[in-house]
Amino acid sequence: MNTFSELSLSSVLRSNLAKHSFVTPTPVQAQSIPPALDGRDIVATAQTGTGKTLAFVVPMLQILAQKPAGGIKALILSPTRELAIQINETFTKLAHGTGMKAAVVVGGLSESTQLRAINHGAQVLIATPGRLCDFLQRRLVQLGGVQMLVLDEADRMLDMGFLPSIHLIMKALPHARQTMFFSATIEKSVAHLIESHVKNPVRVTIGAVTKPVDEVKLHVYQIEQDRKLSLLMHLLKEDASGSFLVFARTKHGTDKLADNLARAGVKAARIHGNRSQSQRNQALNGFKAGQYRVLVATDVAARGIHVDGIAHVVNYDLPQAPEDFVHRVGRTGRAGALGTSSTFSTRNEQNDIRKIEKALRVNLIRCQVNGELQPVTLAAQAPPAWRERIEEKRSVKAPSRTRTFRPASRRRRAA
Repeated sequence: MNTFSELSLSSVLRSNLAKHSFVTPTPVQAQSIPPALDGRDIVATAQTGTGKTLAFVVPMLQILAQKPAGGIKALILSPTRELAIQINETFTKLAHGTGMKAAVVVGGLSESTQLRAINHGAQVLIATPGRLCDFLQRRLVQLGGVQMLVLDEADRMLDMGFLPSIHLIMKALPHARQTMFFSATIEKSVAHLIESHVKNPVRVTIGAVTKPVDEVKLHVYQIEQDRKLSLLMHLLKEDASGSFLVFARTKHGTDKLADNLARAGVKAARIHGNRSQSQRNQALNGFKAGQYRVLVATDVAARGIHVDGIAHVVNYDLPQAPEDFVHRVGRTGRAGALGTSSTFSTRNEQNDIRKIEKALRVNLIRCQVNGELQPVTLAAQAPPAWRERIEEKRSVKAPSRTRTFRPASRRRRAA
């Protein structure tokens, strides 16, 4: 399959694909969509950023359009809220004019809005396992009519401890259904899940799933901790127009770095586990729209951010595991585009760099900065309002009081 036009798709779906510039399928799409259209189960492993979402949305829309209306006909499980929302965005684009509707079922968003979408004719649920299990246990949703199941980023769901929830969801589904697994890796726990719930699948493997795609340049800088901000500012100046996704290890580190970038005059947003869903949506949407040039994130977003055109991924802090390196770097160089990844490592972390190279079978390009890094000038940060009020109270001189000494015996009687 060289183009989407070669597929037996409805005229509306073909038009929507062309409208959004989906002309040539990626390898995972070319190998997954035809057997999925025939109703086969699919187990696909491919590197992050290779177009797996379209590989299941296209056959889902084509197949469900031929089914009688009414009730939930398909379920897409996703590990994170951000990924579920972005799958819904792709689904909505391609479903325009087909009459197909989807409901997003995730934590952190209005429960009543989600239930209203389900009850107003959604044929597809796009859900995170935790919130869907909650709905099932409270009998707010019925899955007995589901004919298609997709587990997207299956390995990530298991990494996040969703296996009990997935088992509960599987029990609520009919046995006669089409099942599709899409994942970056297939480890033992995922393989066991596949063996239990997939029937005679078509296996699709694209590239080496344990290493970043070839289109991404992998740079590493040896830098001391107190000079990382200066190096990041240097890279931002070198690439004067591209967007940057920067990964920090902790929530506190994410906040601190985003604040320092803002004080240095860089428009930066942040995403981590302590941010509300509305704050995360605002940050991600602003980053997509170009309102923010830099998005600082923890690994909670490593597989939840699908933004086209990210020029540069920066590992400000090293990831916890080599696999996380792949998922971070996979945010750039998507669908054949070129990208750059820069990893900052201190002198004490050189063994960790070698472990990443050995585990992923890659060689990171050692880079140095030409010339001295310029110190970053940070604007004075206004103190929080509560601190201002305390300082105001301290600045007001308290009225003096005259105290009369009384012997201890008299003070006890007065008490």
